[in-house]
Amino acid sequence: MSAEVKVKPEPQANEPTDEVVIETRNLTKVYRDFWGRQKVRALKALDLEVRRGEVFGLLGPNGSGKSTTIKLLLGLLFPTSGQALVFDRQAQDVRKNERIGYLPEESYLYKFLNAEETLDFYGRLFDMTTAQRRSRIDELINMVGLDWAKRRQLKEYSKGMTRRIGLAQALINDPELIFLDEPTTGLDPIGTRDMKDLILDLRDKGKTVLMCSHLLADVQDVCDRIAILHQGELKELGRVDKLLTVQDVTQIHAKGLSESAKDEIREVISRHEAELLMMDNPTSTLEDLFLRIVRESEARPGRRAQDVDKDQEADRDTESSNGDR
Repeated sequence: MSAEVKVKPEPQANEPTDEVVIETRNLTKVYRDFWGRQKVRALKALDLEVRRGEVFGLLGPNGSGKSTTIKLLLGLLFPTSGQALVFDRQAQDVRKNERIGYLPEESYLYKFLNAEETLDFYGRLFDMTTAQRRSRIDELINMVGLDWAKRRQLKEYSKGMTRRIGLAQALINDPELIFLDEPTTGLDPIGTRDMKDLILDLRDKGKTVLMCSHLLADVQDVCDRIAILHQGELKELGRVDKLLTVQDVTQIHAKGLSESAKDEIREVISRHEAELLMMDNPTSTLEDLFLRIVRESEARPGRRAQDVDKDQEADRDTESSNGDR
């Protein structure tokens, strides 16, 4: 008798896996003054997981703790309490850095170097041969669309061009995990579209991307999941499509209906031999969700926004039951 062996299929490169790349456990950061007194609680008990192969968006108003979170994950800051783990190592473990790329909000590059010299300089920080560096430099300059300006000094670059070479610098070591802080800052509409396409291409190659941005439309276009922070607290977490779906409304798109048929629903569509094109839940925009979360957080501090939704649903149920009596 022979036993059939079933092999578990490998996940596709462009599909997020269950492997956790970033994890925070009760992560807290308090800034203190010279005398050790608490000045600002920048982050409060953050529990977060980012999985391999996904684009994760970190959102929040100014002062919400986004930059503090990134600096803690990069090991640039020490937590007051809790843990920050990257590749299952403590964030302060420098061995993780060879697998990470980072594009800060402001790119601090040497203005007297050109694009090729800049990438060669940063490539020397990693264990790359001269041939590997040259090949990678050509690939990245072509990828960010700066072939025509690769021998110009960076001081002659516009802000958008500087942003592009900054992204190339973040990718010089072919990292598994990329941190992007406001990646579309200073880019024109075409450059913004190109940047979003590059982020999606990184995901398709199996890379993990953690980005924070104030441009909510950009986040909505590229992110698989998001976390919304407000005053250092996590207020919402989940998949973008599910968070934006309006659950209590159904929209139907149909073709070929007569005027009389528009006043009816499915049975009428079938009776009039029309074609049902789509039937699903409409979505709001990420901007609407973001503003609602912030306003509800200010109205009820210390509570998660999803709890407010449950309260509102409970209130509606109560009103319904009272009306039935």
